Parts: sequence; structure tokens; C-alpha cells
Amino acid sequence: MESKKLFTIGIEEEFQIIDPETGELKSHIQQLLDEGKMIFKEHAKAEMHQSVVEVGSSVCYNIKEAKEEVKRLRRELKNVAGRHGLAIGAAGTHPFSRWEDQQITDRPRYKDVVEEMQQVARANLIFGLHVHIGIDDKEQAIHIMNAARYFVPHIFALSTNSPFWKGRNTGFKSYRAKIFDRFPRTGLPDHFGSHNEYLSYVNMLVKTRCIEDASKIWWDIRPHPKYPTLEFRMCDVQLTVDETVALAALIQAVVAKLYKLLQQNLGFRLYRRLYINENKWRASRYGVEGKLIDFGKQREVPTSELIHELLEFVEDVIDELGSREELQNVYKTLKNGTGAKRQLEVFNNTGDLKKVVDFIIEQTNLNLD
Repeated sequence: MESKKLFTIGIEEEFQIIDPETGELKSHIQQLLDEGKMIFKEHAKAEMHQSVVEVGSSVCYNIKEAKEEVKRLRRELKNVAGRHGLAIGAAGTHPFSRWEDQQITDRPRYKDVVEEMQQVARANLIFGLHVHIGIDDKEQAIHIMNAARYFVPHIFALSTNSPFWKGRNTGFKSYRAKIFDRFPRTGLPDHFGSHNEYLSYVNMLVKTRCIEDASKIWWDIRPHPKYPTLEFRMCDVQLTVDETVALAALIQAVVAKLYKLLQQNLGFRLYRRLYINENKWRASRYGVEGKLIDFGKQREVPTSELIHELLEFVEDVIDELGSREELQNVYKTLKNGTGAKRQLEVFNNTGDLKKVVDFIIEQTNLNLD
């Protein structure tokens, strides 16, 4: 690659802190951080609810480094939680725990968010996967973000892992996305003509006291306000390490492919957010088992077919990235179903949401050695 900073990978995963006996969420984050501070250092942090713990990788220079980081962090978190009689789980929502029963983390940032957004913030008991891809040219990052928006529904569909909410089958493969939609400045961004146009937008919001800074812009893709990365935020946290790594590899490949087109003075057709939102809604509702709209052909196409087309689109960059092996797990997801489908299969076979939680814990801890 042309630069060590180009297409680096950072992965953040938000995990549930669970009492394995009852299956309920436990507001126990501070105890885990107190014990784990020497282990995790800056790689683990609290989120707004005390039953959520986020771990973030170091900057990784290829997907294999990223996989080892994800495995290490899950393994260490599992061990720390286990010493407290707790478990960690990776699903976008908890199958039956109620947000009303969770404690809010006692930090000024979260108090401010709750004060501003009230119940919308208190009810935001969700767990996501965020993937950072290194792009050190801010202008190029904006143009890649513009084009990459088209693929958000495809990648999001592969990530769907939150069919339950407060003890009910919601009918959605990702109900997490519908919960987060209630926040401002979420979902797909508009396209911007330049980095300066983006900065003008941010500055207007700061000037009019909508936000203090760009960290309160929570789009599905955003230029990170601190790091030289594009951050992809639309995915549910994944049941297994392999699924997390496959999504990170696919996101990295999309960015690399769009960068390559820019370098060749080629563009990818930009679609209005209004159109792409139709596909995102379908992805949330049906996962990979439904259909998305191919706007070029102006017709519905099975989502799995479009994901195969996406893999063909990035075919010419994946060997340079060294991610062919990791991307094979995308085909496994298409064959076996996303986390949402597998959670639903457990529930349909047992009728017991506690069994679903047991399954989530078991999958979260697979292949960590």
C-alpha cells in the first residue's frame, strides 16, 4: 500500500455484561474496568449504560492483525468478567432485559446526553460494531464517504443481529437500528461537495448550539472527529470473531476500491440519501433474506445476490489487502444466516429467551484461543 496510514483498521465492539444464571444484564461496568485497567489500558471504556462495555483495538495494519486483536480483547474481557461471576455477550440488543432497569454511567458527557434527549437516551440500550479505516487525506475521505453510502445497506444487512427487544420478537432483523434512529444526526449522511462543505455544516451546528463538537454526529459513516479515519457505525455487534473480522475486511475493501477509482479519475455514481434509505430500511427489516433495490436497474434484487456483486466489485483489491481468507466468512453468513436468524432459530426451537442468551454467550466466546 502507498502509506502505512492508508487502510489501517480499528475495531470497536460494544458488549453486554450478563449474569449467566439469570441471563439478565448487569450494571457492573465500573468493577470490570477497575480490575481490568492494567490489562485493557485505553482499550476498554464505559458507555452510557453501566451494563455495556466497549473495547477497541489498537491501530492494525492488516486484517490478520485485527483478528488477533479482536480475539485477544474478547478473551481478556471474558476472563475479567468471569472472575466476577459474569459473562459477556455480543448481540445488538438484549433479548429481554429492560432499559428501565439499567443504571446510567456517572460521567458528565452521559449526564448531558440524558439531560438533552431524555427518554430517547435512557432507552438507547444497544450494542454496535464500529470499524475505522485509515484515510489521511481529508478531501479524499469525504469523496469516499459519499460513494460508500451506497453500500451501507448491503453491509448492514450482513450484520443484523438484534431481533428481540424487551422480551418480544420485533419482526426486524436489526431492531437496534430502529432504536438508534430516534437520536438526532444518525443514519445516512448527505453527500458533501468537499471537506470544506462538511466543515461548514459542523461549524453551523456548533455555532447554533446544536452540538459542542463533531463527536455528536453519529452517522452510519463519518469522518472521525479525532482520528484520520472513516468510521463505519451502522453494524450490529457480531456474535462471533469471524463475523466481526469479515465485516471489517469487507468495509476495508470497499474503501480501498473506491480510493483506487478516485486515483484513476473514475467515480462511483452518487445516489440521494432518499433512495439509499429505502434499502437501509429493508436491510433492518429482513437482513440478508429479503430484497434490496438495484437503483441502476430500477428493480428489486435478492440481497444475497447484491452482496455477491459487491464481493465481485472489490475482487481486485482484496489480495493486495491480504483479506481473501477472512472474506470467505461473508459467504458463510449468506449460507448459515446472520446472528439475527440464528438467534431466532434458537427461540423457535426452544421458546425460551434465556436459551437465546446462553447461545449469544456461547457464540461470543467461540475460537478465542
